Amino acid sequence: MTETQDLRQRIERAWDNRELLKDADTQKAVFSLVEALDKGHVRVAEPAESEPNGWRVNEWVKKGVILYFPLTQNKTEHAGVYEFHDKIPLKSDFAGQGVRAVMGSVVRYGAFVNKGVIIMPGFVNIGAYVDSGTMVDAWATVGSCAQIGRNVHLSGGVGIGGVLEPVQAAPVIIEDDCFIGSRCIVVEGAHIGREAVLGAGVTITGSTKIIDVTGPEPVTYKGHVPARSVVIPGSYEKEFPAGKYHVPCAMIIGKRKPSTDLKTSLNDALREHHVAV
Repeated sequence: MTETQDLRQRIERAWDNRELLKDADTQKAVFSLVEALDKGHVRVAEPAESEPNGWRVNEWVKKGVILYFPLTQNKTEHAGVYEFHDKIPLKSDFAGQGVRAVMGSVVRYGAFVNKGVIIMPGFVNIGAYVDSGTMVDAWATVGSCAQIGRNVHLSGGVGIGGVLEPVQAAPVIIEDDCFIGSRCIVVEGAHIGREAVLGAGVTITGSTKIIDVTGPEPVTYKGHVPARSVVIPGSYEKEFPAGKYHVPCAMIIGKRKPSTDLKTSLNDALREHHVAV
């Protein structure tokens, strides 16, 4: 049995019987799991070709994060003039991990931030995974267990939702090379395919209509933005007892050109459609 398998068995047993949290070996297993999350050795969700959407959710890891909270106590810590009072300490040794964290950045212990990530400043919650080369721009937030790919740009004020319960719920997934425009909101386990571009102010929830308007007939998705899509905020007419009103949606208005250099196409993909970045 591998160390990971042993951790999983102990956490699954404790999930079913919380009395086991009094046991020293169980406590050690929970703390070891959170340390493994912090170092990127395990993930809440991971790419898996065998799964329908290409990702597997590791429910037992989410269970371990939830079990971590009753095992910790609120503690006061200071960073200069700033005071914190929390159950989870802050992540440390950014220099050793090759991460640039501007003053004001907050990353909780148990979140993995890979080499080359820049946080300008932002917030990254426990269980999240932020891969190499990604920018977490000013006041962007990455919620608990969210999975952010390589070379992603989370623009200023972006809100990436977190999820711990229910444990079977998928986290938000932003795949490699995506550009998420200013003040976008991506929550409720929404999945953004690789190289997609979201214009400023797009909101994607698990139930948001994402309407592809590029063909002769609209094609509607929910909870998933296909790879390389260029997306902007939109609305559609819906009838209510009091009359017809416009409700928000997201619209796919084009595809990012594979022939265009990725670094320049982030903004150009929107501007060529006359959309604000």
